[in-house]
Order: sequence, then C-alpha cells, then structure tokens
Amino acid sequence: MLKLKERFSIFGLLLIGFLMGAMFIAGGVTAYKLYFPKTVVAEDNKSSGQIVIGPFDITATVKQASPAVVNIESYTRRQSDTNPFLNDPFFREFFGRDFNLRPFPETSKGIGTGFIFDKTGLIITNEHVINGATDIEVTITGFDSPLKAKVVGSDKELDLAVLKVSVNKDLPVLKLGNSAQTEVGSWVIAIGNPYGLDHTVTVGVISAKGRPVTISNRLYKNLLQTDAAINPGNSGGPLLNTNGEVIGINTAVNASAQGIGFAIPIDMVKEVLDDLVNKGKVVKAYIGVYLQPVDEELARYFGAPTTAGALVAYVAPGGPAEKAGIQRGDIIIEINRKKIKNPDDVTEIVRRSKVGENLVLQVFRDKHTEYVTVKTGEKP
Repeated sequence: MLKLKERFSIFGLLLIGFLMGAMFIAGGVTAYKLYFPKTVVAEDNKSSGQIVIGPFDITATVKQASPAVVNIESYTRRQSDTNPFLNDPFFREFFGRDFNLRPFPETSKGIGTGFIFDKTGLIITNEHVINGATDIEVTITGFDSPLKAKVVGSDKELDLAVLKVSVNKDLPVLKLGNSAQTEVGSWVIAIGNPYGLDHTVTVGVISAKGRPVTISNRLYKNLLQTDAAINPGNSGGPLLNTNGEVIGINTAVNASAQGIGFAIPIDMVKEVLDDLVNKGKVVKAYIGVYLQPVDEELARYFGAPTTAGALVAYVAPGGPAEKAGIQRGDIIIEINRKKIKNPDDVTEIVRRSKVGENLVLQVFRDKHTEYVTVKTGEKP
C-alpha cells in the first residue's frame, strides 16, 4: 500500500494536471473569441444541451435574406455594321464583297444582381448593370418565369439604379442598415449571381472603409472594402451584416488580386434614394467651378501663406459661382466656417448641400481674404 505522503504527492500531481488542462481549454476558447469578434456560445439543441461555438450562424441570415435577392438580365439590341453573311465564302463568291446588305441586328446580354427594398417591387442595383439596356428581366424566387422590369431612376456617377417590377402581391424586402456604424473587421455576407450562378453566398469581413477606386472611367469614393468573394455578376447585390441588414451594394472586384472586393456604403444610397424613386435622377447641387490643388509654386505665385485651399482654375459662364463674383485665381480657404485643405473638401461640402442653399466662401484674392456668398444651383 502507498504511504500517506505518496498518496498526497500523486493527488497533487493529478490536481495540477487537471488545473493546467482547464486553463489550456479556457485559453483556447478566449483566443478563439478574440480571433472571431462575433463568436457566440449558444445551445444548438435545448433538449440535448449541445453547445455550439462559432463566429455566427449565417444559415438563418441567408434564409431570411435570399428571397429578396434577385437576378437581373439586361439585353441590349443594336444594329451591327457588318452582316454575318459577308463572312460566308460562298456568299461572297456569288454576290461579291460589295453586295449591299442592311445592318444585321445583334443582341448582347448582361447579368447582375439586385435586391428588393420595397414590397411593391422596387429594386436597387448598379447603374452599370442596366446601362444601355433595351430590355430588363428580373428573376424572383417564387415566380415561374422572369418578370419585365423598367428603370425608375438611375445615376451614372454614383453607379446606382432603381428598377420596378409589376406584381399583384407584396414581395419580401431587405432592411437598409447603417454603414457608418459598421466597423473594420465586422463579418459580412454577400449574396449574388456571379457568372450566372444564382444566389451564391460568400462570407468575409470588412477589410477597410473609405476607399477611392477608379474602374472603367468611374471614380468611386468612400467604398467599403471586403474580402468576401465578389465576382462578375455580383454587381448590384447586397452586402449584409450578421443581422441581415444591407450595409453596402457590391460593385466591383480587383481583378488583379484575390480577396479585394468593393461595395457602395448604404448610407450614401439612402441619401439619394428618394430622388431616384420620385424624380428619376439624383438632383445634385453645384457651384460651377473647376478646382485644382495649391502646390508650393502656386502658393508663391499668388502670394498665399500656405498650400491649404482649392484654387479656382475655371468658372463656368452663367453658373452660380460667376453670378456670386467668384473669379479665376481665387483660392477657396473656407466654406461655412469649415477650413478647406484641398479640392475634395469643397466637392464634399457641395455634394452634401441642397439646391438653392447659400454657401459662405472665404477666398484668398490679391493677397487678402474676402467673403462671397454662393447660392448653389442644380447640376446640369
């Protein structure tokens, strides 16, 4: 038999081993939670008491959101400059190359994604998905065949469009969330129609915010960057948070890199949605000037004390700025008491202004400052 002292030694070793094991498990769970910010510990089956640990359950979110996600097919019909019969050697042999044929009609097809935001059949998508389309068809879950859609409003600069389908019943909708409150590292879900593979679900995180991107001569500002897989055909589809709310509209993917996709923040969409629905376009304020940054050489030339500000390089004839007395060579250094660092500051303030709003500009002119009030007009 073991002596009492030996028994206590063995018990102590077992106790130490048990405590170390418990600490190891607790440390692992803590580390997992730190790695996955949205980690939850929930009962998967209350009757069995089974516990599931994971970042979140996307299944319920996808089931709830998918019916409101639609596939969009756009058709563009145009007259071709050439006729396919002219490529036939037998045709050319009999009729010659100079035989006059009428232009041959061609139809091209594009695919994209959208989502329903109003139960009457209003759909948000990208403008480039339906740009130039003569016919648009939308496939909605629960309908046997695609529905004809018409464009209610669009804006090329913002790459946004609203479509309408006529239905005799209420449709499922997605709730618009808040992109400003979405933090980098937040989990997101993309649902779309990549390469025609409808209702494809991908998951990732918000990689960055406020990204400026230029694609096909379009300058996108303040985009959300995500590593959720986005491919051609995803354009116009929703980027969802884990509550199933739309926080972005999937718009573009960096073709030269993997895991870099972009989405238009939903807050920007909400700012112009009423205009798109009710006016068919986004009514934008403007003051009618072209601006350029102030570098050190320009600052010396105009006698400006710093390079902060936006130089007026051109004033549109008859525009709001000309009517207010703004001159070429003025340097805008303040608008409504807000300091101006560069032309982007001016552009952002004007963009957020309403048509007919008075903006008080402080300008540097002839080595002194002046105040000029400009009443914004509607951008042509």
